[in-house]
Amino acid sequence: MAGILFFVSVIIILCIILNKASSKVGMPMLLAFILLGMIFGSDGLFKIKFEDYKSAESICSIALIFIIFYGGFGTNLNAAKPVAVKAVLLSTLGVVLTAVFTGLFCYFVLKFEILQSFLVGAVISSTDAASVFSILRSKKLNLKYNSASLLEVESGSNDPFSYMLTIIVLSLMQGNASIGKMSYMLFAQIVFGLAIGYGIGYGAYYILNKFKFSSAGFDSLFVLAVAICSYAIPTLIGGNGYLSAYVAGLFLGNKKFQQKSNLVNFFDGITGLMQMLIFFLLGLLASPSVMVHFILPSLAIALFITFVARPVTIFAILSPMKCPINQQILVSFTGLRGAASIVFAIMAITNKGYVSDFGLFHIVFCIVLFSITLQGSLIPLVSRKLKMIDNNANVLKTFTDYPEEVPVQFIKLNVTENHTWVDKTIKEVVLPPETILVLILRDGKRIVPRGNTEIKANDEIVLCAQAFNSKNEPNEAKNEIELVEIELEENHKWIGKKLSEIASDLQKSLIVLIKRNGKLVIPDGRTVLAKDDILVLEHDE
Repeated sequence: MAGILFFVSVIIILCIILNKASSKVGMPMLLAFILLGMIFGSDGLFKIKFEDYKSAESICSIALIFIIFYGGFGTNLNAAKPVAVKAVLLSTLGVVLTAVFTGLFCYFVLKFEILQSFLVGAVISSTDAASVFSILRSKKLNLKYNSASLLEVESGSNDPFSYMLTIIVLSLMQGNASIGKMSYMLFAQIVFGLAIGYGIGYGAYYILNKFKFSSAGFDSLFVLAVAICSYAIPTLIGGNGYLSAYVAGLFLGNKKFQQKSNLVNFFDGITGLMQMLIFFLLGLLASPSVMVHFILPSLAIALFITFVARPVTIFAILSPMKCPINQQILVSFTGLRGAASIVFAIMAITNKGYVSDFGLFHIVFCIVLFSITLQGSLIPLVSRKLKMIDNNANVLKTFTDYPEEVPVQFIKLNVTENHTWVDKTIKEVVLPPETILVLILRDGKRIVPRGNTEIKANDEIVLCAQAFNSKNEPNEAKNEIELVEIELEENHKWIGKKLSEIASDLQKSLIVLIKRNGKLVIPDGRTVLAKDDILVLEHDE
């Protein structure tokens, strides 16, 4: 057990390191996780032979619950309203058409068996929400015509319909599919999925508003249980668990409640972990020596989906709605295949209706690799070439974790006897732009300042300014703040020196705070550094 836990911890740490490194070199994050899995796999450096598709299916199906739930949670319905009809059509009719076109291609061109052909089409018919969300956020793709919201809703909501098509084809393979059974299954999948998802989302919202949890963090655990429950209940009665999870997440994500910001941070971590888990396992399952036999059909299917099936589907749905041509081309190209497709492929393989192995897993795996590597990397370039970038928009507003209110922060400043503000009135003091003096603390009393209020020595004044959050800034790479601590141990070369004297050592850093003998010191150029000082530096990577 200890060995397994150690292995898991190492993999998570390596994935986190790779996530950071991949963003530096421009490699898609999910591709890095896959490659790590392949390195540990049977054909990799560590030769770990892992062929337990049943266990992988169980693990990945559970992981997909949280990814789909959070996909709904992160979608801003207000931003999506102008494109809601288009998005719903793409995630339903679009999935069906893509599956049909792909199935026909596999049957007539690649000469697969008829049900095998449409199984490939069903499994690969949805687009990947995690990949789309990640690219839109990380690359700050502020797209015209509400295209970001369109892609978010489509990619977040079409996995359940791909799952439903996969179930239908597998039922046909088992030979027990009648018109009556198919009709009821479609009814149960959609109606139970929608109704239970909405009901659970509403109930969770009511509890989060009315019930005070006994310990911090229990609200996050509660919503974690809600996500699991939203999948489990409809699945037990024949409904679409993934659709229910998406609807529950969508409902909660678009409601306001006190603990919401905590949930965003929590589920960022959970879904990140789930993505690591899925793609590492998929890389572990994949065998390059086997994949070589499926490269040509996989590449043919990938090219057909990217340049024929998806574009035809998109143009058929969006052209009657008078959508601009450049928007339709971009939406066509941004049909990334990802985790859900491979999970559904594994689910199909482990299903008793799947009787002949025609390399479904490796075919779908290769298609996803092509999609993530080529399409994922080229989306920003294609967006610019199509002139789809809107410099006046902010893609982060299409997500529910973007704060609509302007966040503010309060700063306390001690006025010393030699401070330039002493004996000056408020109106005589020149404050930084968009900053206001909101309170004066003097001899234990609170003074609400007015323009003619004088500032005295030893006053404590409270300033209010807009808070800085790099996560929601338009140019995250330029605005990222990293704070690091350095302790001045004995014989450190900075001890006894003024800050002005070590400026050459701090070309890309600024000492913003000094922790000294349990007190906080705001430094300036004349501050002398002492032994055991803890320096808090703002570091520019």
